[in-house]
Amino acid sequence: MDWTAVALPTLIGIGVLVAITAATLKVYGIPSWYSPAMAVVRAAAQLAILSLILSAVIGDIRWVWVALVVMMVAAILTASRRLHGDRRMLLAITVSMLLGASLTLATVFLSGAIALTPQNLLAIGGIVVGNSMTITTLTGRRYRSSLVERRDEVEGWLALGATPRQSTLDLARSAVREALIPSVDQTRTTGLVVLPGAFVGAVFAGASPLEAGRFQLVVLASILAAGAIIAVSLAETLSRAKTVPTVV
Repeated sequence: MDWTAVALPTLIGIGVLVAITAATLKVYGIPSWYSPAMAVVRAAAQLAILSLILSAVIGDIRWVWVALVVMMVAAILTASRRLHGDRRMLLAITVSMLLGASLTLATVFLSGAIALTPQNLLAIGGIVVGNSMTITTLTGRRYRSSLVERRDEVEGWLALGATPRQSTLDLARSAVREALIPSVDQTRTTGLVVLPGAFVGAVFAGASPLEAGRFQLVVLASILAAGAIIAVSLAETLSRAKTVPTVV
């Protein structure tokens, strides 16, 4: 492919899309209307660096593992920052995300559902880590907001002698359910409303639609499994806290 021939149209198209996004938000008076544009610029820089790195490591599975570790560390720190976490929160996030991702990837590759190759490991591992970060953030935010909204109820149970976990178990369960809604909806509508990136990418790479569908189904099941483990683990840890946090 002649990249010089496609670079300019690509830049023009992306520039127009970013301008439309920023203009729409600014006209409507949305604060930080420029944030999506900055996100695109950052994504472009990160993808450029990632492309250079992957071209050097994709053939060696050991370096792919290193890349996934870096992704996981970045995901953990990002989720912790989103939740304004202290050391205890950082530890809970780390344990939850490592547990969910490791168990899921072990199941996928040890079962033989997908062959363990550098390309497959990077693709599925990256998707699982990215979605794990999102589910972690959603779980923590929903739990904290529910806890503050129903603070009087929780403190009433505590005054009656209930443990922190007993007082907040319903809130924790609700946080888990709501954190998984986007992933569940994506799975339900795959092939009907949504054409997932893994499926489209596999087809473009030359795989048959049947093989691409098999790969995508494994990806979706992996996202749900990792998300369920992470959300339950984090919510359970938060529900055992001895103090009622404020929303940040």
